[in-house]
Amino acid sequence: MNGQDIWIFGYGSLVWQPGFKYAQQEIGRLQNYKRSFCMWSIHYRGTPKNKGLVLALDKVQGAVCEGLLFRVRAKNVDKVLAYLRKRELISEAYLEVIIDVELDSGEIVKAYTYIVNRQHEQYAGSLTIEDQAIIINSAKGSIGPNNEYLFNVTRCLRDLNIKDLELEDLSARTLLLSSKNI
Repeated sequence: MNGQDIWIFGYGSLVWQPGFKYAQQEIGRLQNYKRSFCMWSIHYRGTPKNKGLVLALDKVQGAVCEGLLFRVRAKNVDKVLAYLRKRELISEAYLEVIIDVELDSGEIVKAYTYIVNRQHEQYAGSLTIEDQAIIINSAKGSIGPNNEYLFNVTRCLRDLNIKDLELEDLSARTLLLSSKNI
């Protein structure tokens, strides 16, 4: 893809805070992956002693994940990929893949995205939604509270009219726990 524009698929923090220059953004759908709080955060939203949770794409046959696609101009590709690799590949918990994503127009584009490495020790795919809410409510990392991450992603998806009922449920449960801690 050298010398060409690329697409980046965002499903979590990239939706509300991409942190890079892009030429275009569109809603897109990724087949057979689910947005899920299935990765322990020991850096940004938790610590090794008080782990938080962050979103990752987990392979689930038949699932569909809606998110944002960002088109990056060819002249910015190297800089943007270097930035994303530093941000997303802080450990080997994410794998960078290029995958087919469908735009609202029906066009299929190849997009860079980050999926969970199920073999990594940071994989947390078996937690209940109640456990996720408790963890997210109590964790804090180098860039802020874990629940701030959850609430920002949920709000941005809602603003984009992207429906994620599981995320809405998790946000409601976490908000309820937060209000009890006040």
